[in-house]
Amino acid sequence: MSIVVTGATGALGRLVIDELLARVPADQVAAVVRNKEKAAGLAARGVELRIADYSDPASLDGAFRSGDRVLLISGSEVGRRVPQHTAVIEAAKAAGVAQLAYTGILGGPDADFQLADEHKVTEQLILDSGLPYTFLRNGWYNENYTENLAPVLEHGAVVTNAGDGRVASAARADYAAAAATVLVSDGHLGRVHELSGDTAWSFAEYAAEVAKATGKEIVYRNVPAATHQEILTGAGVPEAMAAILADVGTAIERGLLATTSGDLARLTGRPTTPIATSIAAALA
Repeated sequence: MSIVVTGATGALGRLVIDELLARVPADQVAAVVRNKEKAAGLAARGVELRIADYSDPASLDGAFRSGDRVLLISGSEVGRRVPQHTAVIEAAKAAGVAQLAYTGILGGPDADFQLADEHKVTEQLILDSGLPYTFLRNGWYNENYTENLAPVLEHGAVVTNAGDGRVASAARADYAAAAATVLVSDGHLGRVHELSGDTAWSFAEYAAEVAKATGKEIVYRNVPAATHQEILTGAGVPEAMAAILADVGTAIERGLLATTSGDLARLTGRPTTPIATSIAAALA
């Protein structure tokens, strides 16, 4: 039996591996990756590599083994995730894994915005499979914003269409620690964890934190969704993704990403990382 992390060379996957290696011996950890060379650093740490691709169902035949505890990190290709996730679920069922944990989206069935659609379908596929499951419904990462500070600093403004809506975000490392907890401990089968930061912040407050950290004047500019979409496409964001991001802004305005359940802090055993801390780290 191994603890298996799919998408292990991605930003979240690497952090989950780090957390696991701090808790269990390396020979108990396996990483499902597409590129062996890209994962060389994991292999050097004693992690078993299993080469497979979400988009190639045949490659997943040997990715899982009976009794494995598996973390399915959702694919990054919006619009292709349902068939990709289906392939992983079917391979996990065929292998007889002991647990399939899935990184979905905060709110689950109640998340009625475009970016949530594939996550909701995936959760239902897992339920229909009969596999022992754990749903990790992740809220927003601090890094969704702090990794994109360049245009904010260039224009002196945080621009979105979220109105006075609030975001209960946390650092990606917080979510990774929670995932590791459900993989190494018992009592999480059949459970749903709504994961989010301890404190929900507004974009006006976010702009103020950036201003405080940089000493620059940073304002919050709320714009209509159509205007925000035009700004994004003008900056080179593909039209379909720009529409999704504007839709997310509307969801934030409606309060769908402001939930502060406390589940994330309970799983990690520590307070979640404030947005101000992540801003400071991004600027360091």
